[in-house]
Amino acid sequence: MRGTAIVEHADKVQAALKSSDAARSALVASWQRSSQHRLDPTHRSPPERLTQAELSLARLRIEPLISAAQASLDRLYLAVGGVGCCVLLADRDGVPVERRGAVADDETFHDWGLWTGTVWSEESEGTNAIGTSLVEQRPLTIHRGQHFLSRNTALSCTTAPIYDHQGNVAAALDVSSCRADLTEGFVNLIALAVGDAARRIEAENFRLAFPHARIILPPEVERSPGGMIAVDTDDLVIGATRQARLTYGITRERLERRLPVADIVGGRMHAAEDLDEAERAALHRALARADGNVSAAAQQLGISRATLHRKLNRLGMRRTH
Repeated sequence: MRGTAIVEHADKVQAALKSSDAARSALVASWQRSSQHRLDPTHRSPPERLTQAELSLARLRIEPLISAAQASLDRLYLAVGGVGCCVLLADRDGVPVERRGAVADDETFHDWGLWTGTVWSEESEGTNAIGTSLVEQRPLTIHRGQHFLSRNTALSCTTAPIYDHQGNVAAALDVSSCRADLTEGFVNLIALAVGDAARRIEAENFRLAFPHARIILPPEVERSPGGMIAVDTDDLVIGATRQARLTYGITRERLERRLPVADIVGGRMHAAEDLDEAERAALHRALARADGNVSAAAQQLGISRATLHRKLNRLGMRRTH
């Protein structure tokens, strides 16, 4: 960026900070936070980078999520890589720990800091898609002159936060480009692709976190990507994604009490709570395993044949033997 352009950008930022726009504009509010971090819009030093040892430690901290993200990162890069974009998966501190990009663009992206180990927190780089998305916990695009630092105003970056299996922000998924000809329409398409990939990563990470659980999509969130609940063999809730937590008011305290899934989602699932229905289902299973033989079924259930007969009569169930 030329000297005059740097000064013009800095003047624009300073004018916005002196106005009342911070109360109405999320962008200016981010610029204000950047200023409070004692950053200067004209600052031109290269971005901070972790050592290889520090990067390895950062990767280790979210290794399960990195593994869950691999297929989605590949798919997202196939969608955007051909138009000069790179894909970054950053940890909750704003440090990219995984990357997809074309070899021909590597030198350019490395110089710009669009590389693993570079610190893109808002505290270090001011307003930028990765850092600001993590602070505000929402998807967003920071396009060129919306960046706080003048040296980043050639970038266009779109980011979505990624939540872990406990509903906490754990990472951020970003698509960045240095191209000056990115249209608003294409940026919107990138935003949709990034959001979809972020939800897929969350879903895969959630499944891996509860490998032995039954994963259900409750009626109220089945059309909302990412709405998932994990239940054990007794239909007690043992986990929920952020979307499901928001929809049903599932708190950490409620999860610790191991509530029946019917108590949380209600509706059609209340039938499973009915004791007669639960008992009828158990008797049907026992009879099926015993090929309809009441004596054998009673032995499986650990009750007498007479007790089983009484239960069958009470529930109106026919027996074949």
